[in-house]
Amino acid sequence: MEAAAKVKSIFVYPIKSCRGISVSQQAPLTPTGFRWDRQWMVINNNGRAYTQRNEPKLALVETELPNEAFLEGWEPTGRSFMVIRAPGMQALKISLSKPRDIADGVSVWEWCGSALAEGAEASNWFTNYLGKPSRLVRYNAESETRPVDPKYAAGEKIMFSDCYPFMLLSQGSLDALNKLLKEPIPINRFRPNILVDGCEPFSEDLWMGIRINNCTFQGVKLCDRCKVPTINQDTGVAGPEPSETLRQIRSDKVLRPNQKQQGKIYFGQNLVWKDNLSNGKVLKLGDPVFVMRKVNSAAEAAA
Repeated sequence: MEAAAKVKSIFVYPIKSCRGISVSQQAPLTPTGFRWDRQWMVINNNGRAYTQRNEPKLALVETELPNEAFLEGWEPTGRSFMVIRAPGMQALKISLSKPRDIADGVSVWEWCGSALAEGAEASNWFTNYLGKPSRLVRYNAESETRPVDPKYAAGEKIMFSDCYPFMLLSQGSLDALNKLLKEPIPINRFRPNILVDGCEPFSEDLWMGIRINNCTFQGVKLCDRCKVPTINQDTGVAGPEPSETLRQIRSDKVLRPNQKQQGKIYFGQNLVWKDNLSNGKVLKLGDPVFVMRKVNSAAEAAA
């Protein structure tokens, strides 16, 4: 079988809605997404998650993990840290060893539960940066379960991602969009986990089953886009694009004219990892992507 594409980039977003890390070689897989992906989030006084939708300044918060954090089987020591940086702020170091304090009543979208609290220094840092009471919390996988929508992927789970464990986009789709925009935009507007190259634009709409490095993924739902792609990730300032252009070419009205219209626009494919019973799996840059199963049009894909 001939490969349909290859993995060009892998992105991990340790803190929800903050800047991602483009990994240099590989990233370990877990059933809830790449290891470290959306394991932390910033919350307000009521425990509710901040996102770029309401706090676009989060786009300017950079995270850095040790290079070895992306090796198979690596476990943090007492000297392992995530480093957080933002304009006008001193660097903040967060231990990768799990904190002991619990924060109850933490919520993101429909989910509510408890999380691990990262302590006063992190709270003060984000409170000062955002100018309002804030805390940094970590997902507590030992006590909590956050299921995805069972209508699309029954039995699958996530940490603090919006909806699904993985999101895939193709370079071809981004290139096709950029040809229509007055000012081309980078891939970071769309915050994918996996960027592939070598396929036709929007091919990923049709991929219901793919294999990468002997790992099988299921395409479960076209990714409907919110306000975040309109936020410039270098400035934190929102504008009308690319949503206005996407609405002309990627709306449900265009792609799914005979389905119920919800005013959504689609860009990318949400995935779940299906053969995740065995440990020690990684995706690597350059891995070929084989399409095992696909539909004939975006109208046939789940959305």
